[in-house]
Amino acid sequence: MLRAGCRAALPRRPPRGSALLSGAGGRRPGEGEAEAGLKRTPLDALHRSRGGRMVPFAGWSLPLHYGQGHLQSHLHTRRCCSLFDVSHMPQTWVYGRDRVRFMESLVVGDIAELKPGQGTLTLLTNERGGIVDDLIVTNTSEDHLYVVSNAGCADKDLAIMRGRAAELWAAGGDVHLEVSDNALLALQGPAMARVLQAGLPDDLAKLSFMNSITTTVFGVPGCRVTRCGYTGEDGVEISVPAGRAVELAEQLLAVPEVWPAGLAARDSLRLEAGLCLYGNDIDETTTPVEAGLLWTLGKRRRTAMDFPGAAIIMAQVKEKPKRKRVGLTSVGPPIRPHTAILGPEGTPVGTVTSGCPSPSLGKNIAMGYVEAAHSQAGTELTVEVRKKQHPALVTKMPFVPTQYYMAK
Repeated sequence: MLRAGCRAALPRRPPRGSALLSGAGGRRPGEGEAEAGLKRTPLDALHRSRGGRMVPFAGWSLPLHYGQGHLQSHLHTRRCCSLFDVSHMPQTWVYGRDRVRFMESLVVGDIAELKPGQGTLTLLTNERGGIVDDLIVTNTSEDHLYVVSNAGCADKDLAIMRGRAAELWAAGGDVHLEVSDNALLALQGPAMARVLQAGLPDDLAKLSFMNSITTTVFGVPGCRVTRCGYTGEDGVEISVPAGRAVELAEQLLAVPEVWPAGLAARDSLRLEAGLCLYGNDIDETTTPVEAGLLWTLGKRRRTAMDFPGAAIIMAQVKEKPKRKRVGLTSVGPPIRPHTAILGPEGTPVGTVTSGCPSPSLGKNIAMGYVEAAHSQAGTELTVEVRKKQHPALVTKMPFVPTQYYMAK
């Protein structure tokens, strides 16, 4: 999923002595003040005991990386398996007979077509066609919808949802919301299925990508296991009662193949997979069409045009957008957000929204928005880094092939 916080890009080169450089052993001067007011996940003490370098992210204190460092953590996830704490992402349960109608009044996806246990990535849009947030909505087998959203958008999302629920209630509808206090763990990588199957009574081979079950995981009952993730690898997100989250995490980390991983690896993994970061690559000024996310619009919803911003979004589908999100590869210095993208004449044609050196590919990768005329894969452009121009190639995403699992 396209996950993170509004305008909450990963910190780069934190200043000496800042909280971004803090680790498990002892606090640096000013660290206590820098962390004051930050929320902590149920795994906070576990992160610190394992040497997690804690940083502020979307109002939370979360690990940037652990002792093995970002590069090794990234590659280990691709080759084996890593455990990420994503408990900062809000989890909401939507109940009531009108829960589907409620959800479809806010998002572009076809929620009504979801089978029990099936989920989908969808977009919460505004009347201007902009993306307010990206969500995973699951139609559970327990007569409610399960919604996972972005931490940095938590307040505005909840306000929108509560406002719409109140409108439905006033009109005689039946819907109510419950915000979960569960922790959320993401186990990601090619060894995930073998590791997790050892602690599941269910056959994981029957669980396809974007499908979900409620089960017992390594002796912890009441867990929701959803086959999804933000790395491009086969993986799951496990919603677990907060009081038993540490117990479950420790059992998973006791398996030698499983390493703890932090925000740095999560960011580079999702970029290699071509996945957007909310607040960088998509926001309320970008539409699903510009962002290359037209596939999130349900066919029935396109015809009905009954979602926020439908007139603007469907007009863009017909007339084509003036700008498009593209992938870029380059050599030379890394491409960072806000880097200018230049056309053949040396004039600006776009801006980079995310970028980093790819640990898997050994070259620079990035995504950004360019004028539609320059969006074709194979187009040669340049990027301006430190006032010098370097060649860049528009490249099809994902940069690294995804490994999402579909049951046979």
